[in-house]
Amino acid sequence: MPGNLEGLPIYQLVGAKDIDPDKTAYIFVRDDGSDEVISYGALFDNVNRMSRALKSAGIGKGDAFALIMRNHAEFLYALFGALSIGAVAVPVDPRSVGRKLSFQINNTKCKGVIVEDNLVGSIREVESDIKGVPVIGVLYKKHHGVAPMDDYPALNEVLESQSPDLPDDLPPLDFAAPAQIIHTSGTTGDPKGVVLKADRYMIYSLLGQIIWQYDDSDVLYTGLSMTHGNAQSVTVIPSLSKGIPAVVSERFTKSKLWDICRKYGCTSYSLLGGMMAGIYNEPPKENDGDNPVVRVISAGTPLAIWEAFEKRFNVKIHEWYGAVEGGLAHQPPGTGAIGSFGKPPEALIEMKVVDENDEEVPPGHLGELVSRMKSGETTVEYYGKKEASAEKTRGGWLRSGDICHTDKDGNFYFDFRKGGGLRRQGDFIQPDYVERIIGEHESVSEVCVYGIPASTGAPGESDLVAAIAPFAGGKVDVEAVKALCLEKLEKNAVPSYFQLVDEIPKTISEKALDRVLKDNFAPDAENVTAVF
Repeated sequence: MPGNLEGLPIYQLVGAKDIDPDKTAYIFVRDDGSDEVISYGALFDNVNRMSRALKSAGIGKGDAFALIMRNHAEFLYALFGALSIGAVAVPVDPRSVGRKLSFQINNTKCKGVIVEDNLVGSIREVESDIKGVPVIGVLYKKHHGVAPMDDYPALNEVLESQSPDLPDDLPPLDFAAPAQIIHTSGTTGDPKGVVLKADRYMIYSLLGQIIWQYDDSDVLYTGLSMTHGNAQSVTVIPSLSKGIPAVVSERFTKSKLWDICRKYGCTSYSLLGGMMAGIYNEPPKENDGDNPVVRVISAGTPLAIWEAFEKRFNVKIHEWYGAVEGGLAHQPPGTGAIGSFGKPPEALIEMKVVDENDEEVPPGHLGELVSRMKSGETTVEYYGKKEASAEKTRGGWLRSGDICHTDKDGNFYFDFRKGGGLRRQGDFIQPDYVERIIGEHESVSEVCVYGIPASTGAPGESDLVAAIAPFAGGKVDVEAVKALCLEKLEKNAVPSYFQLVDEIPKTISEKALDRVLKDNFAPDAENVTAVF
């Protein structure tokens, strides 16, 4: 077994040493409360099985395949299996449907799809759009209760048929080769596929040591999707590198969060700031402060509840900022200022806030956050988009697209997202896409979607309002429009409110005046309906 571990690329890359094959690597907590404990030996055996299964499906070095599932062990088998054979995994947000789903598969020229059983419907809906891309396997989970399908192979059976031994014809590990393509949220137009090279795993490994500073006593937890860079960079890769266990929920659950942490002894967990308000808004319990969690690693903690959250749950917040394209700053507990995401690692990254002429602005003034590596070139590769890639790092600086400011002590603060995108719980929402879906309903003549400050208080985040006008002499069918949104939109894109108006105010050039709508908006107004 030791030789098997040492020969596997992911083992080499993260720098794990002297791992007992029987030691627990991951615990996956299912939606029904049961769990699946994965040892290091089982992890590496199943990565080998997945490597062979991918090759049998015609996936080779440089080939891309889509990975569409929630948080299950098989996600990691596929991610690391891709690394083993030099293939490129394309993790897809499991909430993706319709054009957004088919675009990600087609954009990256995927040669196959691995999908979870209860997400197969999303694939069936876009079969005609993904140009015959085959399903490599459907992952079946007993607690989902989904009956086997005859027209797609069962991933469970495919893996069982493969040998757990390390393939003998693996290509040499290439740190500069693409290993993943993760799509952005697509604030303007279609999402861009960010190419992550194999060395990104090593970078995530170093984050655990240098930034999060995990020690041997830590047990990590996440409920964030592993298709997101956060879960990979804060939890699943650093834990593997450090040789400490990670607990991973099938999906995020604010109501069961603390019970999970107590059951498994989790000392640290990660979330996005918009989720923090939801956790805080849960009914107080006598044992809120009685938990093993020492530190919460958060991106976007609402200022209004920062200190109260720490006090109520007896934890410390480690605030940070980062994006899949790059850029990193953080504020360890007890340093910096409440409300700030801290400063960049001094030896690694230079960061500043600039105006439209790329001149650094004084403390307290708003501008775009830019950063660059202190050694080596600062680059971003958007798959198939050379011009966009070059523009993202114009002048050698990574352009974040985030409007920020600093204080006199050099602490950085996030204010809002540049451009038309609206952010909700870490996702950037395209208003025009939401408008398009609502506009499909026969009772809707016009619609304008805009954002108001989030009721959670999370900095830079918005609640969505859809101002809707009926056809002349008609009436908007509110319940039908609500049902349409719930059916066709991802949950984060469903508006919080419908604002019913006679007509959408516009400029002379027919651009909607959302500021007028905002001025006339109130949650308790007669023409406003809360969606959920």
